[in-house]
Amino acid sequence: MKRVKITIAYDGTKFCGWQIQPGVRTVQNELEKAISRITGESLRVYGSGRTDSGVHALGQVVHFTVPDSKSKVPWQRALNSIMPDDVTVLDVQYVDESFHAQFSSVRKTYIYTLWLENSFLLPCRRNYVWACGPLDLDALDKGTKHFLGEHDFASFQNVGTPVKNTIRTIFSFLRLPGENEYEIRLEVCGSGFLKQMVRNMVGCLVEVGRGKANPDSVRSVLEAKDRTLAPATAPAQGLCLAHVYYGEPERGGFESVRNKSHINGNE
Repeated sequence: MKRVKITIAYDGTKFCGWQIQPGVRTVQNELEKAISRITGESLRVYGSGRTDSGVHALGQVVHFTVPDSKSKVPWQRALNSIMPDDVTVLDVQYVDESFHAQFSSVRKTYIYTLWLENSFLLPCRRNYVWACGPLDLDALDKGTKHFLGEHDFASFQNVGTPVKNTIRTIFSFLRLPGENEYEIRLEVCGSGFLKQMVRNMVGCLVEVGRGKANPDSVRSVLEAKDRTLAPATAPAQGLCLAHVYYGEPERGGFESVRNKSHINGNE
């Protein structure tokens, strides 16, 4: 048996999330259907994490195990030829059987995009941003700093799916330019994330940016460990899983695609 690791990107707009669910379209289901067409048998795929309905990915990592007889399959070309056009395979590697897309991960990066103009929204961006309107970016930056480091993020987990261990470490939380002058990107890298944790953090920061909360209130909400004290969750469509890390940075995935296009002068 051979373990295959693939990195995929998808537009989450028409998906009901990553995980297989009866009667709805999910990324996992589409991927498993495509693999079964190639192998002639039903195989389970495992993702690095579950993205919610409407959330996008540029670097979701998946693994599955195939018989030795399928080890010569050109997986990237084969899968991309039959997958729907809102999912694409960026990279394929054979890995050791101890590798697990979820449990071998050491950190992840998510990007959340905010649209700051309140008089219009470009139609081509409506599925990829939260049109939150103008924000005080200095106040937002001050609020962001309270998330850095190791904290108990119980106040920022989804109410419906509580977990026992809510301690996570945030390594960086950056405000970056967006694709145009009306957008900003919030890029957060952490050891792991609770369900809807990034969207809940962004919802809190937007309240700060709107002047409805003090930047120091972020720390107060963190310390309270009570989800009911935090602002509403940010919409799904602004969120994107950008990269999943396994030890030292490895080849492949969106990061290498982006770097190659930059080197070639295409970015």
